[in-house]
Amino acid sequence: MSRRRKWALAVGCAAIALSATAPAGASVPSARSKPSPAHESPVRSGGVRITDEQVRAEVRPAEVEALGQGAAEQLARDRIGMRAMDHGYSQPMRTRSLKRLTESQREINSAFDAESWGKFTEYFPSPDFGDHVALLPTGKVLLFSFEPVEDSPNKETAPTDVIGGDNAGRAYVWDPKEGTKASAFKAVPPPVVEVDDGTDEPRPAPIFCAGHSYLPNGMVGVFGGNLGGNHGSGAHLALVFDPWKETWLQQQDMAEGRWYPTVVTGADGRQFITSGHGDVGWGVLSKSIERFPAKGTAVSLDPAARPRGQSLDRWPVKAEFTVDYPHLFSLRDGLIYGFGRNYDEQYVFDPKQETSRKLTNRPDGGMRNYGSAVALPNGVNGPDSVLILGGNRNDPNTYKFSGGRWTKDTPRAFGRTQDDTLILPDGTLFTVNGGYDIRDYGNGPYNPNADEKYRQIELRDSSGQWRLGPVQRLPRAYHSNAVLLPDGRIMVTGDELQQIANDPDVKSDMNGTIEIYEPAYLHQGDRPTLSGVPTAPQGYAANLRVSTSTPDRVSRAVLMAPITSTHSVDTSQRRLELPITSRAGNKLVLRTPASAEEAPPGYYLLFLLDDQGVPSTAQWVQLRPGA
Repeated sequence: MSRRRKWALAVGCAAIALSATAPAGASVPSARSKPSPAHESPVRSGGVRITDEQVRAEVRPAEVEALGQGAAEQLARDRIGMRAMDHGYSQPMRTRSLKRLTESQREINSAFDAESWGKFTEYFPSPDFGDHVALLPTGKVLLFSFEPVEDSPNKETAPTDVIGGDNAGRAYVWDPKEGTKASAFKAVPPPVVEVDDGTDEPRPAPIFCAGHSYLPNGMVGVFGGNLGGNHGSGAHLALVFDPWKETWLQQQDMAEGRWYPTVVTGADGRQFITSGHGDVGWGVLSKSIERFPAKGTAVSLDPAARPRGQSLDRWPVKAEFTVDYPHLFSLRDGLIYGFGRNYDEQYVFDPKQETSRKLTNRPDGGMRNYGSAVALPNGVNGPDSVLILGGNRNDPNTYKFSGGRWTKDTPRAFGRTQDDTLILPDGTLFTVNGGYDIRDYGNGPYNPNADEKYRQIELRDSSGQWRLGPVQRLPRAYHSNAVLLPDGRIMVTGDELQQIANDPDVKSDMNGTIEIYEPAYLHQGDRPTLSGVPTAPQGYAANLRVSTSTPDRVSRAVLMAPITSTHSVDTSQRRLELPITSRAGNKLVLRTPASAEEAPPGYYLLFLLDDQGVPSTAQWVQLRPGA
């Protein structure tokens, strides 16, 4: 791990931070106990004296507004106490923790047969924490995060509050075809930039806690990041990652700084960017809507059309989210739906008219922390419904928005935050990761020891019913991610706190980890094959001719949008069935989606499935208007 030992009191990438527990012996209640008036903590052996004056100076107005005076004062006391502690985290403790989790995973999962429940297989080191991920149309995976400033899971690892060169981003590409060895990873550092922090210290762009989505040419647009200071402030950065050249392309800066923005690709192929804490620090959100590229600039459809220095512009209306990282989805009506974490911040945006209107309130009546949401599969059509899942540890229910109204959907086994939910090729849903709260796994903030239930996956079948399944190695929560790979496996990564708490060699340069889950469909016999797919872009409402060596086993064909996610937010997931219009020997003719509203332009994974839902290995197809 990088030994940048510069101390930073930071809230990580948390919109509402929960800091470290108080020192042993200090008479201070936990952050989730009933708020109480500020008081002076007694001096005790091993404790810290905290005065009313210190608390008043530490209290953050945004936390008072969001949580109430008592809870905000408690967080202030926690932060003061955390600054006074520097006990470190021993390597033997990390080694013992990983050994315990490995053994318990093996024991628990012995009760789950792979044919019914799937199976966790490889677990291997990575040079990056994987707080941000994107499956690339080359089949590789982009991972990026930050250069850490701490190696103790009892402290904030990210340089969130650091101003200057130590606040730097990092990025790698992993090639699954190269396996699990260190050489399967390639460093692709963000471009060295100067940010407006007054230090004149160029550094690899600090793009952690940015927002991202896919350009129609298969590249990844990354917007925002962290300037440091005032508990985290938003960078104006706009970058594009080229998966073929494996290089970054810098664009013109955004008009507003954004830390924790959300980005979605609309039917017109442009990126819709909103929210995120601004460049004056945490708590003041950027409410404008920016568009990339600007209106009047051609959208890059061809991988050879590499955007450089392109500008953004702004809509005439705002997105009135008061909490960061809202969920955004481009649905089949061509509109962009924004589901805020506050129950009464639900909006729909019209990219053609550049207008917005409010939707009905989410029925749970509260604020949800970071939790997953998916645009539900809709057969051969693009999605018209969204399912809101995690984000509330006390609410196991899921909430469906469809046709302009909300309904309570089937509950999961328990509430969890920081979860990741994927659509699988067979149309079922898969939830992995999750925790009690931000940096809290059930035993207090910044304590990596977790309530064991959060390690257990959940599966939603075709009837909408959920069931608990096997457990993952680490109880990943905050900053966790999961990605469907072209071969049908699932890559699980992220959560730097858990990764460094279970690092077998924290002094090495491989401090992240990846775990692989094989869904049940990979343990149900032979798979159909997809032998050939045209390499040329495909138009809409067009014939797509493919070949298979197992024509008698092919029952369905589906397109799956690739995943790019962070903080439980993925705006790209999409599943559409393609009608099989004719068969002739080993040749199949499929019908592509009717329009860009059904499936925004870009690269998709094409799977062939048998009548039991077992998928082939996928191949890539690009949908392009006019092709």
